[in-house]
Amino acid sequence: MPEPYYQDEQVTLLLGDALDVLRTLPIGSVDCIVTSPPYYGLRDYGTSGQYGLEATPAEYVETMRSVFSEARRVLADDGTLWLNLGDSYVCSPKGSESKKHGLKGRSNHTTTPAGKGGKNGGGLAAKQLLGIPWRVAFALQEDGWILRSEIIWHKPNAMPESVRDRLASRHEHLFMFAKSSRYWFDLDSVREPHAPSNLRPYTTRRGYAAPGQTVNVKSRPSGERGRNPGDVWTVATRPYPAAHFATFPLELPIRCIKAGCQPGGTVLDPFSGSGTTGAAARQLGRRYIGIDLNPAYHDLARARFAQGVLDFDGAA
Repeated sequence: MPEPYYQDEQVTLLLGDALDVLRTLPIGSVDCIVTSPPYYGLRDYGTSGQYGLEATPAEYVETMRSVFSEARRVLADDGTLWLNLGDSYVCSPKGSESKKHGLKGRSNHTTTPAGKGGKNGGGLAAKQLLGIPWRVAFALQEDGWILRSEIIWHKPNAMPESVRDRLASRHEHLFMFAKSSRYWFDLDSVREPHAPSNLRPYTTRRGYAAPGQTVNVKSRPSGERGRNPGDVWTVATRPYPAAHFATFPLELPIRCIKAGCQPGGTVLDPFSGSGTTGAAARQLGRRYIGIDLNPAYHDLARARFAQGVLDFDGAA
């Protein structure tokens, strides 16, 4: 493992290319991976060697397959991978307008920021939706990962799109993968309260009730653990104030880590960025390893971690 860029009793930040750094980590050394890689062709992060600017969708998918193949080696046998990916469209080099900042990050646009060269659809005509999330998911399946869930991240406050010939995008994909058929998963930690109507007593009949027979009466105790949250998560985007770009909302990794990482375990994000996954891991008492190519992001993450519980933002 390379010399840490930053390290304390709970956090280790490693600087370098995700694939190169992953190759230095021991086998089975992390319990859960929660990450959101650079999306295909959506933003120039201003760093040499960055991912996301591959020439074609196929090249991007192969990059992701290689990275997560190595991540699978690093993951414990009972570990899980939670992978967030957004989609995009084939478009011309003009792209769409996007604000410029000193520290660049993910764009909220589903087309290319102006002047960034457009996106090659690998033979698809312009304006085609590329289907990048599922292309990557299928590649990981073929590589040995077990795809357990496709979660729809519904964004109620999604950025508006000035399009007139299609529907605006209001969601992204979050895939849950497992390394083995048996893995750590704590459903109770992410259950949601039952609707009030489900907590009231209800009656059932067992066929025909003959004279003198009583009707079965059952009730659901108010303290029951709650319902399975399902695979559509409505989570508003909550940009970190110090970052002038759209960030992974804290509530998403909070849920993933609660369900997919055993208490006291280690969470890995090979695309650490501003450290949102790390902030979630710290709040939940897990250790964290974050990898990023840009030292400016690690500096931002360090400052963020120093805020402690103030970064929790009420997520649960």
